[in-house]
Amino acid sequence: MTTDSWLGGAAAIATLTFDVDAESPVLAAGAHYAEHLMTMTHQSYGPDVGVPRVLDMLDELGVPATFFIPGWVAQARPGLAASVVERGHEVAHHSYAHRAPTSMSEQEEREDFARAMAVFARQGIEIQGHRAALWGSRWQTPELVAEHGLRYDSSLMADDRPYRIGTARGELAELPVHWSLDDWEQYAFLPEPHIGSVIESPVKALELWRAELDGMRHYGCLFNLCCHPFLSGRPGRIMALRRLVEYALECGDVTFMRCRDLAAAVLADPALTARPLPEPPSYP
Repeated sequence: MTTDSWLGGAAAIATLTFDVDAESPVLAAGAHYAEHLMTMTHQSYGPDVGVPRVLDMLDELGVPATFFIPGWVAQARPGLAASVVERGHEVAHHSYAHRAPTSMSEQEEREDFARAMAVFARQGIEIQGHRAALWGSRWQTPELVAEHGLRYDSSLMADDRPYRIGTARGELAELPVHWSLDDWEQYAFLPEPHIGSVIESPVKALELWRAELDGMRHYGCLFNLCCHPFLSGRPGRIMALRRLVEYALECGDVTFMRCRDLAAAVLADPALTARPLPEPPSYP
């Protein structure tokens, strides 16, 4: 088992993260979807029903979480970010318009990033971390995150333990993600725009996530679970999520942390040295 100090003596660290996308990913796919009432209500369920339900569950279980909120969503619902912070959780940057950086030019990404930061500044919400929309970072994205003075990113997949990234603007903690720990792959379904065609049982999702947690406890990893309130906020699914958290607590060797707190531990860990960002591969 690894003895890295970022673990704080735990077998694994768990970060519960919630991407509060609301209508933004659908509108990013096409502004005309604003006229689709079913689609808009399907997405608004997340902040309006799912987030309060998630916050209540977190209170009842006594665990912290991080909510990644697009700037457009925070602007459209001015009290949303504050309601998360008031309950002791973290709000982090998740773009402005939920467009993947890989779908934008460098200048468009810069403007989108800054626009979201301005929304949170007006609302008095301190931001320390970033997650790219659709996890679609460009090679320049980490440097942009550091340029804005943030301390961590959570979009990449080079490891299953946190690591440090060196950029020309300073070091970042990277809190890696993976598709196996994303509820989108289990539950997302809409006929138009097409965002998935299979709705899995919460029992199956719970089995998958428990297996991943057990493996990560063995190897000393970061269990970085990504959920969306419009998906996991539904009754049967949030009960499965509750059972997962209860299982982790019963294990006795899993520590739950906000992403910002884990990032601070990673940046202070003397065993971790910054990995320079590689250049894009040349092929063929």
